[in-house]
Amino acid sequence: MRDKIKHVFFDLDHTLWDFDKNSGLTFEKIFKLNNLDVELSTFLEVYEPINLKYWKLYREEKVTKPALRYGRLKDAFRGVGVEVEDDMIDHLSVAYIDYLTTFNHLFEGALDILNYLRNKYHLHIITNGFEEAQERKMHNANIRSYFKTVTNSEMVGVKKPNPKIFNFALDSAKASPEESVMIGDSLEADIEGAHNIGMETIYFDYRNLNNSNGYKRVTTLKSIEDYL
Repeated sequence: MRDKIKHVFFDLDHTLWDFDKNSGLTFEKIFKLNNLDVELSTFLEVYEPINLKYWKLYREEKVTKPALRYGRLKDAFRGVGVEVEDDMIDHLSVAYIDYLTTFNHLFEGALDILNYLRNKYHLHIITNGFEEAQERKMHNANIRSYFKTVTNSEMVGVKKPNPKIFNFALDSAKASPEESVMIGDSLEADIEGAHNIGMETIYFDYRNLNNSNGYKRVTTLKSIEDYL
């Protein structure tokens, strides 16, 4: 792979930026600020799969951004048996986005792999996340300068795995699929989406689910060096 690759495209959340850790710290803060008596670990256990479900619906254009932000909280509070008024859920959904980017833990080895790759390849981001939040995450985590281009779903009007977002990102980077690799944590959105337009792929299986479906797979960011 090393010989032909010139461009490396990363997903952001769950790949470089430790979404679960930062999200947990955000909920801890906003629950405290709003005097909500909710057992954090129980809430997160219920919330995380609900959040993934809503993001899948969002990728498939089945829910809007406001519906995602409201619905994942409404369903999670219902799931832990805590009654929260709609006005408070609306307030929390805004507060969550406001505070989320104040926590900026990266995955172990993120800066090391970016420093390793930046001297060998052009680096880029392709993300389904919301534009304003993603830019703040990268700036606050001091990684924005590593990337030549950043493509998000809001600027393209479609989400990964739609081929349009990958083609838009390739055009922005002045790259061809054959000389590009996509690295991400979602088999459906990142890996299959990129593979379907002819890009190389590396699946970041940080949960170690061992379900790579035959794609190149790493469980740590440092292991990307084995391929690049």
